Amino acid sequence: MAFALNSEIAAGLEKLANEIGPISPMPVGDVATRRSVYDELQRVIHSKLDHPHDVTVEDYETASEDGAPLLLRWYSKKGSNPGSAVVYCHGGGMMLSSVDVYDTVLARYVSFSGVPFLAVGYRKAPEAPAPIPVTDCHAGLRWLAEHAATLGVEPTRIAVMGDSGGGGIAASLAIYARDQHGPQIAKQILIYPMLDDRNTIPDANLTPFAPWSYDDNITGWTALLGPARGGPEVSPYGAAARLTNFSNLPNAYIDIGEMDIFRDETILYARNLLLAGVSTELHVHPGVAHAFEAFVPDAEIAQKVALDRIRVLQTL
Repeated sequence: MAFALNSEIAAGLEKLANEIGPISPMPVGDVATRRSVYDELQRVIHSKLDHPHDVTVEDYETASEDGAPLLLRWYSKKGSNPGSAVVYCHGGGMMLSSVDVYDTVLARYVSFSGVPFLAVGYRKAPEAPAPIPVTDCHAGLRWLAEHAATLGVEPTRIAVMGDSGGGGIAASLAIYARDQHGPQIAKQILIYPMLDDRNTIPDANLTPFAPWSYDDNITGWTALLGPARGGPEVSPYGAAARLTNFSNLPNAYIDIGEMDIFRDETILYARNLLLAGVSTELHVHPGVAHAFEAFVPDAEIAQKVALDRIRVLQTL
């Protein structure tokens, strides 16, 4: 039997499509148009969320490995001091979006969980090719570990988290931090992560449901990796699925939709973690595709997923 969208998700997507109008196909390799179209789409869907009033925001700055300034945005809930914290890598297919676009999303995570977040304004491809997004986020992780006492954080209770392209960056960040011998990461929380640059052949069962298309995927990975994309020399600091040694990585929480084009690479990544003895909680949600809960946050399945993520955050 063929896949079918969850009925609430399908209705919500139809309503959203009527509001924003059709999105014209974009040529493979057209980063600029994707930035314009998808950044605006994210702003529209995030604007429908209630922005919490119990979260304070402070901006800091650190330097990248090559000396570039990086924005660090610290979100904390008033009256909450759990001692844990999260370094967040925002989504965007390695090439678009920003901390500003994600502002309400991150504030809501903090409000609902009580756990403070540090969002890293990492540089994006193609201007910043691999491994720069990962090393930029590592600079943010180092900054948080170094300032943990001031911020009321226990250095051993810092997680890394990201969605989509940011989920891929978070996975690579966990690898990079292991190989650099720190800072210690308590958990990796990977939300429908973009992990494998070799995922370029369309699956007819998934293509009709894909808000992030195979053309988008080819464009994002090529922006990040250039002509190396798909070849034998790609580092796991660029594409986490290229990793061969999964030992001694942080425990993981991973969720993905069964109709997401990242499904198979995500399941394989979770399996490889488990085979290496890394405790991993994997959810494959039926009837949904990529970023389903962002598009239709009031759906029952979206609420269920949100509660799972909050539960994991609160166990840090």
